[in-house]
Amino acid sequence: MIRLSVNINKIATLRNARGGNNPDLLTAALNCERFGADGITVHPRPDERHIRYEDVRALKKELKKELNIEGNPREQSFVDLVLETRPAQVTLVPDAVGQLTSNHGWDTKRHHDFLKEMVALFAAKGLRVSIFTDPDEEMIMHAKDTGTHRIELYTEAYARLYHQHREQAISQYIKAAQKAAVAGLELNAGHDLDLDNLAYFAQQIPHLQEVSIGHALICDALYLGLENTIQMYKRRLQQPSPLTTFTPDEYSV
Repeated sequence: MIRLSVNINKIATLRNARGGNNPDLLTAALNCERFGADGITVHPRPDERHIRYEDVRALKKELKKELNIEGNPREQSFVDLVLETRPAQVTLVPDAVGQLTSNHGWDTKRHHDFLKEMVALFAAKGLRVSIFTDPDEEMIMHAKDTGTHRIELYTEAYARLYHQHREQAISQYIKAAQKAAVAGLELNAGHDLDLDNLAYFAQQIPHLQEVSIGHALICDALYLGLENTIQMYKRRLQQPSPLTTFTPDEYSV
């Protein structure tokens, strides 16, 4: 079964827009768990424009399922937070300071020594480590050499091309997944996956362990409700089919 980790950054963005604590991030995260999410993902950035460091501490205390913390390990504050809270998984992402959203994977060849050091640091504390990568077979093999447990494929290129030529959109990702399997790496994926393109991706990609979805899922929840939306995403993963489409009869659980 492919696991769904719900990224709650956008809920924190909405809360921060007005100050105060509405919506309550912790309550929303616990509801995501209750509605079927297999985990919760957060990506705290140094400016705390959505997820705050205190949010991460509160979530770690209360969540019953896996917490995945994403971020750039070149930021010492991020490293310290991960070592303090000890999530189930830490995903290393090469975001620049002030970057709007993640838009590329690591050059695992160029940054091999640094990534190997970070993987060893987190793994020594019992954390599962995932490295954010493009669907590039060479980068995957260099990721393997860092000692990481998993890689997360950056799926924006797939999502962008999906409606024009989905076979072309998925081809490089299939090769990347096969290379990861040969290397003994477990596989995650995320970025711009949604109700339209998720089932085909899940069907075509071998050995996929987990997807992390935030923006599209939270947007869908505005129209369909959070519980219904999470269940719709779960169905895309549990019974993937290339013909699966978003249909009106799914508007209610």
